[in-house]
Amino acid sequence: MDMLNGGLAGKLILFSIPLAFSSILQQLFNSADVAVVGRFAGDQALAAVGSCVALVGIFVNLIVGLAVGPNAALANLIGQKNRGKINSMVHTILTFGAVLGIALLVIGMMVARRILVASGTPETVLDQALLYIRIYFVGIPFMVAYNFGAAIVRSYGDTRRPMYYLIVSGVLNVILNLLLVIGFHLGVAGVAIATVISNVVSTFLIISHLYQRNDEFSFRFDRMRIDINELKKVLAIGIPAGIQGAIFSVSNVFIQSGINMFGESAIAGSSLALNFEYFTYDIANAFAQAAVTFTSQNFGAGNLKRCKKIFWLCLAFGFGFTEILSIIFMIWDDFFVSIYTVSEAVAVYGLIRMHHVCSLEGLTATYEVESAALRGMDKSLEPSIITILGTVVFRLIWLVTVFRMFPTYGMLMNVYVVSWILTGGAIFVVYVLYMRKLEWQIQWKPSK
Repeated sequence: MDMLNGGLAGKLILFSIPLAFSSILQQLFNSADVAVVGRFAGDQALAAVGSCVALVGIFVNLIVGLAVGPNAALANLIGQKNRGKINSMVHTILTFGAVLGIALLVIGMMVARRILVASGTPETVLDQALLYIRIYFVGIPFMVAYNFGAAIVRSYGDTRRPMYYLIVSGVLNVILNLLLVIGFHLGVAGVAIATVISNVVSTFLIISHLYQRNDEFSFRFDRMRIDINELKKVLAIGIPAGIQGAIFSVSNVFIQSGINMFGESAIAGSSLALNFEYFTYDIANAFAQAAVTFTSQNFGAGNLKRCKKIFWLCLAFGFGFTEILSIIFMIWDDFFVSIYTVSEAVAVYGLIRMHHVCSLEGLTATYEVESAALRGMDKSLEPSIITILGTVVFRLIWLVTVFRMFPTYGMLMNVYVVSWILTGGAIFVVYVLYMRKLEWQIQWKPSK
């Protein structure tokens, strides 16, 4: 895909739709864990999986955030037409990914119990939650490898191939869920094993594709090494984005502790409602990924005017398409909730969360696209700091002030929307000021 020339709107949509569909498919297959457990293993097993959602989110968001670095660094090289460094960058990215995956596996195993206990996971489901999360963490190295490999493929505009790979691994995940839970009665262990196997398959497919290439994006095991200078470029963008994603999820651990106060039905209801938030958020995030990739290439090419157009189109598309899906969920809310549970008590909490949070999920496009556009222009630290303040710090303040005064489940859920508005508004101010600074530098740059 030529991101440097021609119309933008159509290309942004063509780039983002397969990416959004990939993420939705991935979440759809992951939500099969929740649906299968909820219907065939009982509310307690569903609550056990639900108790792990925030902890899983910390690691997943860290990995996805770090993958922004490889995407942006490679796209920037493409924009600069500096193809001589691409292959070395590809091998640096994948070698670092292998090391990172093993490190996260070890860390996850060490902190799992402590985080689950600290978040107030009920004793009745703690053992099942630990069993689920420890098996899940076995797949973390493969998850890192897949996301870094997919970031490489997306950097040159191919978002369809990762989608095809996720379809294959996702269908396998659903089949294994049903087989291991219904056929072998493995409960939470069954869905965790299915997830690990599906991660292995998707990783095998993406690495195989890169191995079969014969251009600068090809991968060979005997070339695996880390170039420190190239790694610094990747981490300069990836670390702030990764920390932002991880700490963003840390705030959800604290919110999960508030949810746990309302009992197993609330935990299970919140867990199932999260699936709809993930579906809608995937659309906003897809246009954010488009923003960072297109912006990185055009910023590398020195086309600031085109970068601004990319920003506004991604912001409009991200908000609009996300809200369309949110509205669909709201119209048929009872039907969608019934897919995951037959318990009326669980459904009540699921519906409350949907109406308070999912209905305004389009607001996530504001801070996501704004952050992505800034990262595409080599400015990654500021949006991360603002997101940390607007989510973790603000949500903690909300928990000890507003929620303490009005300790209802609905008031706890309101913290999401308020934090999105504050964070999106603050990052927008940073974007406008930074863009003005860049335009001023271009205007007053001495002519040669």
